[in-house]
Amino acid sequence: MSDADAPNDGEIKMVMAVIRPDKLSDVKTALAEIGAPSLTVTNVSGRGSQPAKKSQWRGEEYTVDLHQKVKIECVVADIPADDVVDAIADAAQTGEKGDGKVFTLPVESAVQVRTGKTGRDAV
Repeated sequence: MSDADAPNDGEIKMVMAVIRPDKLSDVKTALAEIGAPSLTVTNVSGRGSQPAKKSQWRGEEYTVDLHQKVKIECVVADIPADDVVDAIADAAQTGEKGDGKVFTLPVESAVQVRTGKTGRDAV
């Protein structure tokens, strides 16, 4: 198979998403269903179009403008990155502000630490 016939035109891609924490299980299931079960998950906080919330603690009012989210990173070579993007977006969507974002980035190189494999073979 030539690089032009390979998924992602023979390139390694990283799909990175920032989503609601309660949608993580749905996203993991969706990724497993398309054959992309490998991922890295990080708890993050951030702000986008989701509005700030005002709360009180011990009589003091404060504004929560950084919302708790989950960042998912999925590096793919043999699976089309567009399929990963679609799986994440479909599984994470609630229709409300704050559902998140999905980004696709090129990966210049990869090394599997245990075996020393490089490039697409490392993924």
